[in-house]
Amino acid sequence: MQDEPKHTVEGVAHRSKIEFAREQRKEPTRAEKMLWEALRRKQLGVRIRRQHPIEDFVLDFYCAEARLAIEVDGPVHEEQQGYDRWRDRQLATWGIDVLRVPELRVRKELDAVVREMADELKERLSP
Repeated sequence: MQDEPKHTVEGVAHRSKIEFAREQRKEPTRAEKMLWEALRRKQLGVRIRRQHPIEDFVLDFYCAEARLAIEVDGPVHEEQQGYDRWRDRQLATWGIDVLRVPELRVRKELDAVVREMADELKERLSP
């Protein structure tokens, strides 16, 4: 799609984000691993990318078709709420919304989390 902006950084900074994303894919948290198993192979009808680099960020999960990032928030996010709000605003300027899900909720209520994500995606992609 030509109208869709491309959010990539050329050169070293972009390369390090790609390397970081690859490392994150190899060592997911327990909750990220559980959620990935539920999302992979278009199980929700759309392609979901895992540890996807965009500009200076690496998104836990990303659906390009819906322009939706899904972030699994563990304990570290309690200490960086200001940064997370800033990051979400930055992504919004690129037309990307963020759905944040607490790590504990993924681990305890995976089916409900996946249903909510499916509903969100359906709403976003409906004509």
